[in-house]
Amino acid sequence: MRILTKGFDLNAFFAHVSAAAKRALLLDYDGTLAPFVLDPRQAAPYPGVLVALEDLGAAGHTRLVIVSGRWTRDLLPLLKLRARPEIWGVHGRERLMPDGRYEIEEVPEATLEVLETADAWAERLAALGARLERKPASIAFHWRGQPEPQIASIRRELERRWASFAGSTELGLHEFDGGMELRALGRDKGAVVRTLAAECGEGGVIAYLGDDHTDEDAFRAVPESGAAALVRETFRPTTAQLWLKPPDELVTFLRRWTVARSGP
Repeated sequence: MRILTKGFDLNAFFAHVSAAAKRALLLDYDGTLAPFVLDPRQAAPYPGVLVALEDLGAAGHTRLVIVSGRWTRDLLPLLKLRARPEIWGVHGRERLMPDGRYEIEEVPEATLEVLETADAWAERLAALGARLERKPASIAFHWRGQPEPQIASIRRELERRWASFAGSTELGLHEFDGGMELRALGRDKGAVVRTLAAECGEGGVIAYLGDDHTDEDAFRAVPESGAAALVRETFRPTTAQLWLKPPDELVTFLRRWTVARSGP
């Protein structure tokens, strides 16, 4: 583990976790708990991660939350945990509770109309090698595994078509690790962090672990008493306080969190 923020004390942080009245551990999935693969349906967690999460869940002292850009229904088959965690999907637009309660934020009709227009780009972009992923309130165009010249062509085509929506206040075009996403504005992973921090209240502690540029909103939203950790095999500039290399350092962090608790 590498400390990235001057003055951040990992031992003091875990002492805070131990003494906290409430704890919430927020985890991105792709690239954080699981390595990237060409077929997202096969994105199994890193070795040791499921066991570490099972142990953390069994300890019963932490609110375990998955925060993903994916549709929640696509994550469920991959989270082979005995007790289902809370899941926020589509960058915080969906919320699925462990007891099955489900909420989704509605998208304005005008935004849906623009997304329908963008859906017509699919054939051209598929011809360039992109894979289309449709989700509530967004369309993602994946290029993972394609050679650099094709990636450059896909990016240019997306930016060219996006230019026709210049000035739109309903949508944003966001690049992520392996593609670009046209997404309705108004929700991001930072909003999830702020919501859960408020629900934990004073005396609570939150940590967020993520890998991608879409996780930076969450890193910035973590309260001063919490921790933000970049989980990647290779470093990139980030606002996170820690850098964890998966899987070993990730599993070590999860296990340390499990034992850092108040009471017997």
